[in-house]
Order: sequence, then C-alpha cells, then structure tokens
Amino acid sequence: MVLIESGTMDAPGIKRMADYTERRLQALGARTERLKPASGHGDIVKGSFAGEGKRRLMLIAHMDTVYHPGILATQPYKVDGNRIYGPGIADDKGGVAVILHALAILRDAGWHDYGKLTVLFNGDEESQSAGSGELISALADEHDVVLSYEPTMAKSRAKDEGVLLAAAGIATATLEVKGRAAHAGAAPEQGRNALIELAYQLLQTSDIAKGIPGAQLNWTLAQAGAARNQIPAEAQATADVRLTAAGSADKLLDALRAKIAESRRVPDAQVSVRMNIGRPPFVGGEKTLDLATKARAIYAELDGRKLIFFPGTGGGTDAGYANRSGKAAVLECMGLAGWGYHARDEYIEADSIVPRLYLTARLLTDLGRGE
Repeated sequence: MVLIESGTMDAPGIKRMADYTERRLQALGARTERLKPASGHGDIVKGSFAGEGKRRLMLIAHMDTVYHPGILATQPYKVDGNRIYGPGIADDKGGVAVILHALAILRDAGWHDYGKLTVLFNGDEESQSAGSGELISALADEHDVVLSYEPTMAKSRAKDEGVLLAAAGIATATLEVKGRAAHAGAAPEQGRNALIELAYQLLQTSDIAKGIPGAQLNWTLAQAGAARNQIPAEAQATADVRLTAAGSADKLLDALRAKIAESRRVPDAQVSVRMNIGRPPFVGGEKTLDLATKARAIYAELDGRKLIFFPGTGGGTDAGYANRSGKAAVLECMGLAGWGYHARDEYIEADSIVPRLYLTARLLTDLGRGE
C-alpha cells in the first residue's frame, strides 16, 4: 500500500487505494460498496459482514496521506532493523493493514460471533474528512462500538504503546479587513491601509485563546494587496483553531469579536471575523475508558506488555465524527506504533505488528460476545 501514492488531493492515487482495499475486503468475504463523498473527490470503501451474534462493530481507517505524487523518489519504502519506512506507512496505511490482517485471522478462526461488522476506508481524512465526516457519524450511530486505526506513538518517542482517549476538534478562523485603496507614492493619506489594520488586529488577538479553556488559536496565513505602489484596500488572515471542550468554539468567536470591536489602528477600516467548524473534537467518556481498559488487559496477556492511555492530542481524527452523538463506544489509535507522520522519514516499528493484530482480534472476539 505504501507503494500506491495516495496524497489527499491525488484523485487517481486515492482510486488505486480504493480499488486495492475493496479487493482485499471482497477476498475476506465482505459485501463492498463504493460511496461518493459529499464533497471533494475519492471514493469511500465500505465493507459489510453479517454474523450470527448481536453486537454491531465498526472499524475505520483512512487511505489518503499528506504527501504529493512522486514522494517515493526521495522517501522510498525501506526496512532498517525494527523500523519500516515509507510515506504514509504509519498514518494511516499501517492502520488499514491491521484491519485487513486481523479480519483475515478471525476469518480463518471461523469467527462469526457478532451481529454486523462494518469497515469504512475514507480518502479525505487529511483534508479534514469534509466529504466523509457526516457518513462516518451516521454509520457510527448504527453501531455499538467503533475502533479507529490512527497510529500510536512509537516507543522511540513514548515508553510504551498506547491508545487515545481524546483528540482536538479543528476549526478555521478568518479575519477580514476592508480599507480604501490609494496611490502609495502620490496620495497615501487618502487610503485606509487594510494591511496595517490586519497586523494590528493579529497582534491584539494572538493570545486571546489562552483565556478560553479547551481552545487554541494560531494565525498561520495572511494576504494583502495586489500592487507594490497601491495602499491595500483588503487584507485577510486565517488561523488554525483546535478545540477540546464543548462550547469552546462559540466562546472563542465571541472573544475575537469583542476584541476587534475595542479599537482600530486605521480609521474607518472595517474588520470582521468568522469561524468555520470542521472536524468535531473526540472527547471519550466512560464508554471509551471501558474499551481502553479492556485493551490494556489484552495487552497484558502478551508477557505483561503495557498499554498507555494517552489523555489527548492536538491533532484531529475521525474518532471525533464517530463519537459526535455519543451513541457508540469509540476508541482511537488502534493502528501500528510509528513516528514521523506528516514529515520526512515516516516509519512504523515492526515489533508492534503482532501485538496490534492480537489486540484487534482479541478485542473484537470479546466485544462480539458482549464482554
């Protein structure tokens, strides 16, 4: 799968991954569907299995990566001791692999002790799951348990492998300034410099989220002007927003609006701010903790192997969509141990493969029995 380049905006690459994973699911006996995302591109692959029990189980992972086409030329697949390198190998092709191989193990063992089992592979997670998020939420509500297969942190970074109990939601804040254009050399005083006002507002709002529990804001993009010799009439900045508490988005937006209303650096400049909420936060409760506790007990069967409970991360995951209504029990980071996500030299640790397959197979077996 690593050799199939599938950057999140690479529609042909996503299609190749979808073709591959669909064939693999069909070989496992699944009834498969190719679903179109609500927006964007790249099919969603859904595999359905019918069992003989009652519990409804769902497994999710994503087929897309952050890397551009041609990345394998400079970051090839390679094995070096306990590390296996390749773009997207941990995030999240390792997760896809764990699902496929664990289901093969269970098929060979004759496992049918579940009501229904759904596997969903989307191709836009690295694009905030804009086209697949609502589907993930809707399907999750039809299941008792959802296991999500983002990677866990490598043991080279953490003492032990783990699972994740919470993850940030993601939003975008946009600050817009409207001023007045004028000749920058002949009559600058007749203009209203939108760039100056934007800079002023960015400075006075840069730390505003520090007073709002569960909110983080960082201004990351800005643009203004069209010509060197013209006072810019418009300017805009965009912020990356992370949310870990209910209601924090509204509180942050209210605080931003109040702050920009307090003062202006440029007379007559018009300033506005808006927020677009993307992936919701994953805030695991008692159901998540119960799943994590079961997972820890299973790991302990492997010669006392330890499993860490990571309390949260600033990164967003599709567990947020799966957990949005709270109907299903959701657990995140069931994938392989790795590091270097979204960077150079991404890798997995080979000695995490067997334990993670064992964890999934045993956990599904217990969950299918209602344990």
